[in-house]
Amino acid sequence: MPCGTGVALIGAALLSACALGPDFVRPAAPDATGYTREAPVPATTTADGLTQRFAPGAELPADWWRLFKSAPLDAAVRQALTNSPTLQAAEASLRQSQDNLRAGYGVFYPQLDAGFAGARARNAPVQQDSSMPGTLFSVVTLSGSISYPLDVFGGERRAVEGLGAQVDYQRFAGKAAYLTLSANVVDTCIARAAYAAQIRATEQLIALEIDQLRSTEAQVRAGTASYANVLSQRSLIAANQALLAPLQQKISQADHLLALLQGEVPSRAVPPEIELSALALPLDLPVSLPSELVRQRPDILSAEAQLHAASANIGVATAAMFPSFSLSATYGTAGSSLGNLLGAGGRFWSIGPSLTAPLFHGGSLQAQRQAAIDAYDVQQANYRQAVLAAFDQVADALKALEHDAQALQAQLDAQRAAAEALALLQDNYRAGLVAYIDVLTADVQYHQATIGYLQAVAQRHQDTVALFVALGGGWWNAPEVAREGKAP
Repeated sequence: MPCGTGVALIGAALLSACALGPDFVRPAAPDATGYTREAPVPATTTADGLTQRFAPGAELPADWWRLFKSAPLDAAVRQALTNSPTLQAAEASLRQSQDNLRAGYGVFYPQLDAGFAGARARNAPVQQDSSMPGTLFSVVTLSGSISYPLDVFGGERRAVEGLGAQVDYQRFAGKAAYLTLSANVVDTCIARAAYAAQIRATEQLIALEIDQLRSTEAQVRAGTASYANVLSQRSLIAANQALLAPLQQKISQADHLLALLQGEVPSRAVPPEIELSALALPLDLPVSLPSELVRQRPDILSAEAQLHAASANIGVATAAMFPSFSLSATYGTAGSSLGNLLGAGGRFWSIGPSLTAPLFHGGSLQAQRQAAIDAYDVQQANYRQAVLAAFDQVADALKALEHDAQALQAQLDAQRAAAEALALLQDNYRAGLVAYIDVLTADVQYHQATIGYLQAVAQRHQDTVALFVALGGGWWNAPEVAREGKAP
């Protein structure tokens, strides 16, 4: 074939080059208009004097934890975001994927190499059916080569597309790690504050019961009360004191978890001192539209990136079933020593195209393509599952906040009623109008109501955190994201 004809065929192949395999299209957002079967409520029930209002379509700030208006809480989150090995690993994984993508782009450029070799050898003329004796000789070679793969069927382009999708996956995996870390820190701080409040409430009740014990002991000495009342009161005090150790253990566990989240060893970590009553309850709660949620949740975007990579892999496997083309050229010079290496008689060169066509691979290429299609189906199912899980979590959080408000108000009413009943029974007991067992029962009821109230307050705060997390955490509203122009 004349050289000009070969060049013309190669040019035509380049002009008609296409990328085999499906072109990736982002999955459509679900057509759901809400998260629950019931019509959305504009606000929760008023509880403890506070009402949380839902604002559909409003923006969630990236630093959503600041809505609790606690400087120690904000400092704890910031420390975790700065020192967490989990985030550092996620950032390193992102850099690795970006470097792999840059390396992948190298296939679109000519590959230029240089070579130098020197050898001392002895030939064996008998290999050429000659009876002459062998001779010793030296060869020094200096050469340069250039090659360029012609990506006629788009296999290389699809491979680079897959690397780009891996970058997206690592980016959103990092956002997910960021959101999970910040949520865990906030939840742990709220839980720790609730445990501390329960300890204080229990200690206050114990102090009250000790005063009751002194009063009862005085009545026993005066002969107006039975000694059994003293024993019953001492038993109640001991039972409440026994509740302190488990709560203190929970605080220790919270401290150790915070140290882990903040990238510090427990012996050196300083836990934040946060009062549960000092945490502001966010009242205006943004609620993303269902069509926006799938473009905001990091886990959904990660699943989408994996789906994109699986789509690109189908193109790679398909292109492997077709011929591959390349252009290459070599130029060099050879001599028996460095002194005559550049002589005109030692120059050599070659140039031309090459083609490699798969003819028979035992069905492996077709099976590999089918495996890529199967992998795509797996990722498609995983994506749908991620979307369903996201909608489930938002629905749970919205319902939880409604029920939290109802439960909190009921616990508050119960606490107030128990406090009034206890005060009244104490006065009646001192006046000899009620039995001592009634006072003990009122003590227990008041303590249970107080602990229930504190737990309900903490649960309301934590379910607010759960809503922020379910909505994606607002990472797309961070200033650095806006500056970089990154679209969700």
